[in-house]
Amino acid sequence: QVQLVESGGGSVQSGGSLRLSCAVTGRTYSTCAVAWFRQAPGKEREAVAAIRKDGITRYADSVQGRFTISQDNALQMNSLRFEDTAMYYCAAGRACPVPSSLLVQTTYDYWGQGTQVTVSS
Repeated sequence: QVQLVESGGGSVQSGGSLRLSCAVTGRTYSTCAVAWFRQAPGKEREAVAAIRKDGITRYADSVQGRFTISQDNALQMNSLRFEDTAMYYCAAGRACPVPSSLLVQTTYDYWGQGTQVTVSS
């Protein structure tokens, strides 16, 4: 089994930055991809960014150029906007997906409990 615990969420003003961390424990050798998803109230969960073990990354268009996912599973978020407000979830997958599947929810087998990010305008 694999366990994921997110941290680093909080409240920030528009234009500010936050760094989310994802601690992955357990059979970490069995995972090949890690991603961040988010869900705002009343909206569906959406992919934000993902990274494969070999370093290939993918980003949602809405965060391209502002967010960066790293090999330690962290998500650096810069130039935050009000619309980035959401619960952010870390996820890990056993399979090594093709790049086009890195932002697909069904790619991921394990999920954390989430960390809240609130951006005030």
